[in-house]
Amino acid sequence: MEKRSPAGSTETGERQRLRSYGRRKARPLSGRKEQLLGELLPRLRLDLGKPAPAPLTQLFEVPVQEVWLEIGFGSGEHLLAQAEHHPEIGFIGAEPFINGVASLLGAIETRRLTTIRVHDCDAREVLPWLPTSSIGAAFILFPDPWPKKRQQKRRLVSQETIAELARSLRPGGLLRFASDDADYAGEALFLVSRSGVFEWQAETAHDWRIRAPDWPETRYERKALAVGRKPVYLTFTKV
Repeated sequence: MEKRSPAGSTETGERQRLRSYGRRKARPLSGRKEQLLGELLPRLRLDLGKPAPAPLTQLFEVPVQEVWLEIGFGSGEHLLAQAEHHPEIGFIGAEPFINGVASLLGAIETRRLTTIRVHDCDAREVLPWLPTSSIGAAFILFPDPWPKKRQQKRRLVSQETIAELARSLRPGGLLRFASDDADYAGEALFLVSRSGVFEWQAETAHDWRIRAPDWPETRYERKALAVGRKPVYLTFTKV
């Protein structure tokens, strides 16, 4: 039997694939957050060892119309805002940073949200598990840009990732990407456009320079703006 890490990923998978994220944990967690990781997370964590339910909306105990995916939710600001604004949608959030996962769990408990499921490791483990055309929207917001040339092979957005998103998103589904690294944003635009499966929704420069009104702000975006970096916001639909 293949050994699994506490986060649910296989050791074989970790060896075969370069990590697209940095550290897994920072400062020590409070007692409450440790308790949430031990008690609430197991109830919300995806079980990738079993086939995904069909339809995917059956992941949730409450009725939902469709499922959206956020890859790398950080501390969960965007994910939580979307969940509160769209109670009819079920959400899958993937994030390997344990402190961010604990923050999300605290908000889920406090706000009594019932439409969020969690994968606390590499999102690329979730993508092939998803059924074809099962996701209504996917968000990749401010992923680690790995700016040094020797590091760029670690970037999350790759030809493989785009192919999996193209498969799992339904026709007309939304894909949003944001970065404050212009090189990474350009690479993402090139890879997504080259796939031939997505249509970029920008008509003017305003469309990629200004965050859409229904696009909640994240902590990483605020940090970028505070030091003068200008984010790029890309929106695509699956054709």
